[in-house]
Amino acid sequence: MNSQEKQPIWTQGFISIFLSNFFIFVAFYGLLTSLPIYVVDELGRSSVDAGLIITIFMLSAIIVRPFSGKLIQDFGKKKTLMISMILFTIFSFMYLWVENYALLLVLRFVHGIWFSIASTATGAIAADIVPLKRRGEGLGYFAMSMNLAVVCGPFISLTLLQYVSFSILFLVLASLITIGVLFTAFSKMAEVKKTDQVEKKRLQFSDLIDQKALPIALVGSLVAFTYSSVLSFISMYAKELNLIEAASYFFLVFAVAMIIARPFSGRLYDSKGPNVVIYPALALFMIGLLFLSIAHSAFMLLFAGAFIGLGYGTVVPCLQTLAIQATDHHRSSHATATFFTLFDTGIATGSFVLGIVVAQLGYETLYLFVGLFLILVIFMYKFVQSRKKATSPALEWKESSL
Repeated sequence: MNSQEKQPIWTQGFISIFLSNFFIFVAFYGLLTSLPIYVVDELGRSSVDAGLIITIFMLSAIIVRPFSGKLIQDFGKKKTLMISMILFTIFSFMYLWVENYALLLVLRFVHGIWFSIASTATGAIAADIVPLKRRGEGLGYFAMSMNLAVVCGPFISLTLLQYVSFSILFLVLASLITIGVLFTAFSKMAEVKKTDQVEKKRLQFSDLIDQKALPIALVGSLVAFTYSSVLSFISMYAKELNLIEAASYFFLVFAVAMIIARPFSGRLYDSKGPNVVIYPALALFMIGLLFLSIAHSAFMLLFAGAFIGLGYGTVVPCLQTLAIQATDHHRSSHATATFFTLFDTGIATGSFVLGIVVAQLGYETLYLFVGLFLILVIFMYKFVQSRKKATSPALEWKESSL
């Protein structure tokens, strides 16, 4: 047992998939932050249209994501990752030539397909690479690739937009994902051998959705719904407050807080269980959003970012780990696809619905609403965990990782 616990996490393979995922999400978050401003300022559209540009991307990801697990299992994780990353890169360059809102919606929809497959593949590969007994810690570290991208993508976008045109920004983001493709091409990622099974000829529901991962994935979708308020509207909120420069540091503070908490939260998850980490993380997330609703200075904006980083940055990898631990090891890609299908649904729904809230009630009311909404998320998580214990009373939380 001790030898298992000492198995290293930061192997060459883990570092490779960490960086691949990082480049994917730098482009994703860079566009996510800048496109709402582009739609409103350059194309002269409304805040609802700005939210829709996010929703349409996530919609395609939602449609494709359930098929990603089956696709990855049939064609291999690295091969699927390479093809989807190349196509993701090609469509990233196309933003340079699309200046019509309707065509931009089409581009966003197609772009979301390749993002969905690529991000599912990286998550499944990471789940295979980390030691089973250190999954909470290992997948927590892997989630840092996304959380660091949350910093780099928006920071690059919001900083460059103060000095260059949107065309230059789109070129920079597409170039960064190109680096990710080159890096992935030369990385070594071992495939986990398939268990002996009879090959299915017909597509079944279990090929699309992992039922064991579904309950915790639903909780993840509610967290994503809440966080979409930050992803989609923080830049526009900061612009309204004349704090656009401070907004470029919002996600930097977010990341610093997350990085400080990550080693402790991951180890605490593995040693004490998920509840000890998830309940406080949800509470911190809620506090951060409530602070955001009353932020009228750069200090308060960044202060809120620290709490959101501690809370959201901790709870998402924990929920993803729970989803993967809920199923069999060889179905890690299906569990990952299930979790992110519902997670993407939360982002897409939130970007559109909360865009309507903003248009009618303003940003302060938006962040007050989503902060209080997390109370519902806490009770939902408690219900899911109580049902899990009731249906499997003989199982301890960490036996699922054995």
